[in-house]
Amino acid sequence: MNIPSLELQIQSLPDNPGVYQYYDKEGKILYVGKAKNLKKRVASYFNKLHDNAKTNVLVKKIVTIKHIVVSSEQDALLLENNLIKKLQPRYNVLLRDDKTYPWICIKKEPFSRLFPTRRMTKDGSEYFGPYTNFKTVNTILDLIKELYPLRTCNYDLSENNIKSKKYKVCLEYHIGNCKGPCEGLETIENYQKQVDAIRQILKGNFKDSMRDFKNMMQDFASEMKFEAAQKIKEKINVLENYQSHSTILNPKMSNIDVFSIVSDEAVAYVNFLQISHGAIIRSFTLELNKKLDETDEELLELAVVELRERFQLNSKEIILPFALDLGDKIKVTVPQLGDKKQILELSERNAKYQRLEQLKQIQIVDPERHTNRIMAQMQKDLRLSAEPRHIECFDNSNIQGTNPVSACVVFKDGKPSKKEYRHFNIKTVEGPNDFASMEEVVYRRYKRLLDENQTLPQLIIIDGGKGQLSSALKSIDDLGLRGKIAIIGIAKRLEELFYPGDSVPLYLDKKSETLKIIQQLRNEAHRFGITHHRDKRSKSALNSTIELIPGIGEKTMLTLLKHFKSVKRLKLATEKDISYIIGASKAKKISDFYKNE
Repeated sequence: MNIPSLELQIQSLPDNPGVYQYYDKEGKILYVGKAKNLKKRVASYFNKLHDNAKTNVLVKKIVTIKHIVVSSEQDALLLENNLIKKLQPRYNVLLRDDKTYPWICIKKEPFSRLFPTRRMTKDGSEYFGPYTNFKTVNTILDLIKELYPLRTCNYDLSENNIKSKKYKVCLEYHIGNCKGPCEGLETIENYQKQVDAIRQILKGNFKDSMRDFKNMMQDFASEMKFEAAQKIKEKINVLENYQSHSTILNPKMSNIDVFSIVSDEAVAYVNFLQISHGAIIRSFTLELNKKLDETDEELLELAVVELRERFQLNSKEIILPFALDLGDKIKVTVPQLGDKKQILELSERNAKYQRLEQLKQIQIVDPERHTNRIMAQMQKDLRLSAEPRHIECFDNSNIQGTNPVSACVVFKDGKPSKKEYRHFNIKTVEGPNDFASMEEVVYRRYKRLLDENQTLPQLIIIDGGKGQLSSALKSIDDLGLRGKIAIIGIAKRLEELFYPGDSVPLYLDKKSETLKIIQQLRNEAHRFGITHHRDKRSKSALNSTIELIPGIGEKTMLTLLKHFKSVKRLKLATEKDISYIIGASKAKKISDFYKNE
């Protein structure tokens, strides 16, 4: 069969909402996407060169385009979600089904049982969940067991079986965990009343159970049944403790879903919180591996549809960090302040925490992958043409114009390479002139690297603002390195990043890994430079005074410098302290000299 040209296939697409599918020459599915306008969306893939290399590779492989027209964008969202899970195209973010997630079941039967399960059967029973793991399920079931004594047996407790005395009470009855409905020792009305209370707790509504327990406790106390009242009080404490860990907002907030997203170059984390009566009754974080440099908007839209379907959510309102068009039936709220803003921030913290945990694991298990991710992120954040595997940072140090020095620190793959650190004593500049000093040391550093045919860094960082950056650029130009090495300046006060020829500084997220590495470079350069400057200044000061002491030579001076660090400390030291270092004879000369000074 002759396949029409791609141009013809695109021209024949309708201007309706729908889902498109890309296939290669062998008929294998490559990608599934949704569109408000099929023709415009598909055409956009072929009329430009994409920033993402994977997208360009995908476009080259496309031979056949198929489409399905639907009546609305919402239908397109749902269809795209189902097709991705069914077909699992190579270039899509893949979604997993929820077949293994646990639920809590309230069985439809006389004297309903409550138990965890991974399978849902359509027999009229109620299912709450799914929950992310059995630990959460067991915590909830333990709470319910503390509050309400329900049966755990699987007997058929029909009215006839109970009347005919078919069953006998078991150990659970004798230890107080069951009230013996199998022998008719508990009425079905009283039992189901407890089940109704449990149902409300699973929905996040604690108010009714709390009220009932408090009434029971007061009744027992008024009847002088203090032991029974104490047992009810313990149940109230259990419920209050659980509620205090669940309720975080206004109890009037109910039937609301919250979604947030945190992403980096390769992975996005979407956190979902389900709110009922001001309590979080479900939390889940979905990890999405990017395939084609998808935007946060695209990924969050995909995740919202997936999670609403997976967890069978029917809330009319959802809270998002930015607006999405999810159809007329769902109210999307992007809060700016108040309770809803707080819960959105909580969701974002959960997503960030999940991302941090994953990054820690990757750093331990696969440090190379961790490094590659950080380098790729730095390249993107700093708008570099190459990953900054080799970075050098310069800082000048002088106090009141004395002993000017400069430091150069080197980072390889985001970590200090201390053996390559270098100090520079300023040779051509008189007095405190940061600009001229920076010009000198940058020229000396890279002139030597060029002369010795050593590798150059991908990035130079200058500790200072526009002035220091301009001075460093003069040396870079003199050496013919403009365009071969990226260079930026960082101003201390507001952490502003300056680029050559750009008057507007770049501001990075204060919590970004890129900024943290730049700050570490800057602080390390400052520390390294200050240490050298202090040693040089102390040596100079010590030398200037010790030269005046008869019988004290350079070797003795260096020994004293190493031990006392400064002239001030030497002057305060006793003759005995000094004698421990250089002997009694020389110590007496130094002590006498400072006494008579």
